[in-house]
Amino acid sequence: MHSELIEIRTGSEETVVDLTSRIEGFLSDSGAGDGLLNVFVPHATAGIAVIETGAGSDADLLARLRELLPADERWRHRHGSVGHGRDHVLPAFVPPSTTVPVLGGRPALGTWQSICLVDTNVDNPTRSVRLSLLPG
Repeated sequence: MHSELIEIRTGSEETVVDLTSRIEGFLSDSGAGDGLLNVFVPHATAGIAVIETGAGSDADLLARLRELLPADERWRHRHGSVGHGRDHVLPAFVPPSTTVPVLGGRPALGTWQSICLVDTNVDNPTRSVRLSLLPG
């Protein structure tokens, strides 16, 4: 298995960060052929999604998460900024990992699919993402 921890700067706003080009670089550097790639965010307040980006889907996702998980005083988990407790519920809706097939050294994604980090935690501007390739 080949594994690498990459650092992603998410800033101080809710965001969806497309990781696909970083993943393609990781696969290229590792000399990948066929296998399985696991993408994992080791944080309690972020998730990994396979979605279309650039056509509004990423903004739509954040908007729906704001409706579903409002940043207000209703949360029992209360440290950090107002509504931070909802960030700890996020991984139940956007899981912290995904696994995709790798064929010929490239992630076998659909035409419009991207692998993205979803981060609603405005208190943590830097995230780590673990990329792990299990050769086939």
